[in-house]
Amino acid sequence: MQRIKKIALWAGRVLTAPAATLSLAFLTLGGFVGGVMFWGAFNTALELTNTEQFCISCHEMEDNVYQELTRTVHFSNRSGVRASCPDCHVPHKWTDKIARKMQASKEVWGKIFGTINTRRKFLDMRLYLAEHEWARLKANDSLECRNCHSSVAMDLSKQTVRAAEIHTRYLLSGEATCIDCHKGIAHELPNMEGVDPGWKVRPELQGEKLPKSSAIDELERLMATYHPGR
Repeated sequence: MQRIKKIALWAGRVLTAPAATLSLAFLTLGGFVGGVMFWGAFNTALELTNTEQFCISCHEMEDNVYQELTRTVHFSNRSGVRASCPDCHVPHKWTDKIARKMQASKEVWGKIFGTINTRRKFLDMRLYLAEHEWARLKANDSLECRNCHSSVAMDLSKQTVRAAEIHTRYLLSGEATCIDCHKGIAHELPNMEGVDPGWKVRPELQGEKLPKSSAIDELERLMATYHPGR
């Protein structure tokens, strides 16, 4: 106990000495200023990586998905409101944004090793990339969609009867989320064979399943119909 008191007295004398007090004050001030500068630089760098220009700075994005985006209603519309790449692929909330950036950092490896650096490679990987993004949006309940589109603010009376019915039955009830039905809203779809649709017609309205046929089968059928005997 005596030893602890001696150590406490010694620490008190050191901290109350003029030189030590001055050094501690400068250290605290320096730490505060340094922290502010670091935080400002970090946020500036973060926001620079959260711009459309940064997203399309690599030709993989500019030559493929960005060109598709420019032909959609999210890019050009009557109201003049444009959704950029980060609006749809990066959450707005800071904590979610940081988590998304950490997930996306592995895409740097894809750039380095040329995973989709040609059009053919991109098309071959398209279904995999799309399913990965659909799964992410499904897991977060279409968070990026809901940053702009709120089900609470929807005026169902101004929607088509079909859209209003689907939104009421599936979206408002929580049975489905935006990405379940709106997969091709901003980019071209990959081959959707085997991909389960998010919304299906009620069983009583489905009718008989039609057999699959190719364009050649259809042509042969028409020839047989209009030119029998040939």
